[in-house]
Amino acid sequence: MKFRLYRFSVWCGVIVLVAFIVAFTIVGKLTPPPPPEAGAEEIAAFLVQNRTGILWAVVIMGVFAPLFYPFAVVTSLQMRRIEGGWGLLSMVQLTTAVVAPTGWLYPLAVLATAAYRPERDPQLMLLLSDQFWLTYVGVAAIFVVNVAVIGLSALVDRRDRPVFPRWFGPLNFVLALLLLPGVFVYVSTGGALAWDGMFAMLVPAVAFLIWKVILIVVLLRAVSAEEAEAGQHRAAVPTTT
Repeated sequence: MKFRLYRFSVWCGVIVLVAFIVAFTIVGKLTPPPPPEAGAEEIAAFLVQNRTGILWAVVIMGVFAPLFYPFAVVTSLQMRRIEGGWGLLSMVQLTTAVVAPTGWLYPLAVLATAAYRPERDPQLMLLLSDQFWLTYVGVAAIFVVNVAVIGLSALVDRRDRPVFPRWFGPLNFVLALLLLPGVFVYVSTGGALAWDGMFAMLVPAVAFLIWKVILIVVLLRAVSAEEAEAGQHRAAVPTTT
């Protein structure tokens, strides 16, 4: 049962990833985002036109985003095996991962507030839209730490059969660096570092997708390896009559 729950927790990450793509891209039509240069009337028109989709995107994420918590916990449990108990890396991963659902839901709720009343003043809609994009893209540094500590755990693992493959460590550091430019949206009103730019939005989005898929695969393998180790341990323990 323990390892069934572990595998279910990993697959929760798949469910959240699919829900995220559906909510933001298909239902909410938030990909690609409107440019920061867009004026109040343009943003108001976008929100009114996509009002139903935006509101349902919040509902979808409200239902499925909490499933990220089991995924975060099972990730830390595998890192715990590396540290021989709860340690700095596993705890930092867990605490930073806790932010993820809030980092999606709270900005979406702000955008839903802007779209909720179509008659709202366009200037207020613009204000709330700015808050959504700045918050949604600008929290990147927290995820940089999350990805980096997972990578570091792979590098410090001295087990004969490491929990995560060795190449996973350097890959996490590369992907963490690709996520970092999102924090610069606060000082960028256009170009590659704006919230619709290549380095702040497109590259981090692709990096996050790659990281998430690979992490799911290595977690499933880690859970299977832990289950096999547990079976070997049970077999090695002599039975008493």
